[in-house]
Amino acid sequence: MATGRGRSIAELLSVGERSISFEFFPPKDEAGIDQLWRAISDLEPYRPTFVSVTYGAGGGSRDTTIAITGRIAQETSMTPVAHLTCVGHTREELEEILDSYVAAGVHHLMALRGDPQEGPNAPWTPTTGGLDFAVELVDLARSRGDFRIGVAAFPEGHPSAASLDADADVLVAKARAGAEFAVTQMFFRASDYVDLVQRVRDRGVDIPILPGIMPILNVKAIQRQGELIGAGVPDDVVARITAHADPAAMRAEGIAISSELCEELLASGAPGLHFYTLNRSRATLEIFERLRITAGG
Repeated sequence: MATGRGRSIAELLSVGERSISFEFFPPKDEAGIDQLWRAISDLEPYRPTFVSVTYGAGGGSRDTTIAITGRIAQETSMTPVAHLTCVGHTREELEEILDSYVAAGVHHLMALRGDPQEGPNAPWTPTTGGLDFAVELVDLARSRGDFRIGVAAFPEGHPSAASLDADADVLVAKARAGAEFAVTQMFFRASDYVDLVQRVRDRGVDIPILPGIMPILNVKAIQRQGELIGAGVPDDVVARITAHADPAAMRAEGIAISSELCEELLASGAPGLHFYTLNRSRATLEIFERLRITAGG
């Protein structure tokens, strides 16, 4: 489902095309780069609506993110979405990065406040001359180039949000500032996603919200990550996986649970699925097999 020349992600979603998309992170060494491009090669035949590339805290992966998104734009049929965060940058630095994306042929952006380097639960530390909120970055990107902008959404609420309603108000503000689509953090209950969408719709905003899917391969790892971002792993999910003693059986159960979540989300009206790949293709492809998603479809 490649976006095609001149068609934005939001435009594709608005006409009812079901989206499949993938997220990658910038590798730290040559072996990681090779692994990333193997994953991209494996997943490109599924014609994703877009692929996104994350941005390290404080800009630690800035040059790599720009290089990867530019290479995807120039060497593949896929539409790259570059992440950008406010963390540790002045407004002038953010403008320079936005200009670098334009020069690399990247015109879709995920505009994020980003987490403090100490983690998402740590207090926010402003950068002198910088931005403090994602909505400000949305405004800046809209003023700097012809960007089509996505933002983050949080089915269980951002860790710093006062309430789920306050969290929905933030997403609505980003949409009204010009964000065209949203991608959620990982979560494990379809009802949390459905409730988030309803809160946003109740506020008169119809921004497409893509559910972010993290394949469950290791319970302890997913629990640790969930604690960091405020995404709880339900007890029944833990029980289903830990009922198996064999690691291969535990992994297979995790893939089954992830697939069931995808099915429930699509049945509930989600406009597509966004996969956190961890720069590997195997788990995502196993979920596709269960969902009967085929290459070129």
